[in-house]
Amino acid sequence: MVVDSVPKQLFIQGNWEDAAEGARFPVDDPATGERLCEVADASPADGQRALDAAVGAQKAWAATAPRERSEILRRAYEILLDRREDLALLMTLEMGKPLAEARGEVAYAAEFFRWFSEEAVRIDGGLTRTPDGANRILVMRQPVGPCLLITPWNFPLAMGTRKIGPAVAAGCTMVLKPAPQTPLSTLALAAVLKEAGLPDGVLNVVPTTDAAAVVEPLLRGGQVRKLSFTGSTQVGRLLLAQCAETVVRTSMELGGNAPFIVFEDADLDRAVEGAMVAKMRNMGEACTAANRFFVHRSVAGTFASRLAERMAALTVGPGTEPASQVGPLIDAAGRAKADGLVQDAVGRGAEVITGGEVPDGPGHFYPPTVITGVRPESELMRAEIFGPVAAVLTFDTEEEVVAAANDTEWGLVGYLFTQDLDRALRVGERLETGMVGINTGLVSNPAAPFGGVKQSGLGREGGRVGIDEFLEYKYLAIPVVEA
Repeated sequence: MVVDSVPKQLFIQGNWEDAAEGARFPVDDPATGERLCEVADASPADGQRALDAAVGAQKAWAATAPRERSEILRRAYEILLDRREDLALLMTLEMGKPLAEARGEVAYAAEFFRWFSEEAVRIDGGLTRTPDGANRILVMRQPVGPCLLITPWNFPLAMGTRKIGPAVAAGCTMVLKPAPQTPLSTLALAAVLKEAGLPDGVLNVVPTTDAAAVVEPLLRGGQVRKLSFTGSTQVGRLLLAQCAETVVRTSMELGGNAPFIVFEDADLDRAVEGAMVAKMRNMGEACTAANRFFVHRSVAGTFASRLAERMAALTVGPGTEPASQVGPLIDAAGRAKADGLVQDAVGRGAEVITGGEVPDGPGHFYPPTVITGVRPESELMRAEIFGPVAAVLTFDTEEEVVAAANDTEWGLVGYLFTQDLDRALRVGERLETGMVGINTGLVSNPAAPFGGVKQSGLGREGGRVGIDEFLEYKYLAIPVVEA
């Protein structure tokens, strides 16, 4: 079994080690509830050992030639693609997504390594003169230093490479804490990087079930110079407070509440297809998932019925089964949340067009669900659903829908469908989000800057700016005496 081939220990200073106290925690298959294995459960002392390793390796790693860092990432990229089937199966077993989606994530994850392998050799600076001509201004870029990376469970491989890639390229060492639901993909990734030639101590991995106890002393201790976190806004706020004490540089990709706007002139075939991608990628367990579907009143009925038909036709089952298109949600709490939001909306007058009932049997499955007539005061209008639930509302004017779309604390991504280019640009610019998909339901790409505004986060991952989060500017003032 592929699970057997993955190390189950902590990865510190290039070695696989048991937790200091010998603690372990279980990893379960969300499709069956059965135990897959047990993994070392790091203590605060283990976290500090990992950080000490990163701090000890920082000076030598920062001095490594950019081309060497680039080649390590390139080798890791090729290994990931060579092992796509095994890594996809591993991800499906611990996280639940169908194998087809898991294969896609492996390719997506690998692409971050390829992208940042190319960026590693393009870190630049500059030389200019002061306006009075007396001084030269020499600007260089240097790695920010030891980093703490915290990744979520929903994209366990890609969120790792999206953070590790730029850190390696920039010359930063790392401690990575994966989500306890999905540590196996991260441990497998660490093994790949070691095989690719990453020096000992540059990457250290500490799975734990007590994130607060492990992370807080690291952030307050003065050795971590950078935190990169992907997760909930609630946890992000706590981490920002902890980072404030020692002024740790932060980048955060937090929650989302994405609006999906369909105007009256939209190509409905394209809009329905885009809705399926924006809503059902990863069973809706994505920060970029469309939450609130605002559809012009003149086409709302047609759009809702066509979306419901597509959603109802999806095959729900264990991700390991070839026919499955929708796997289980991550755990019982995730399913209960999605169902609770649906029941709250129904209690306020919404109508379920398809889905909306918790199925019998093992696993944390929830059917693809479309509800219409959703009231603005419904809880799901203010919550990140993180499940296969599409809530359809109607609107009449552009002003009305832009105001409704922006009426949220979050601002990660928005989607809009129209055949009017002026409207697309006008509304796209007015949406209070960091990203906008115009006539598409997919915005994620390693070559693009991923991130949000308002309480959806700070900074950007990916694109040309992704490596900037791991680099500092240094300015050298050089007086020049004229001969």
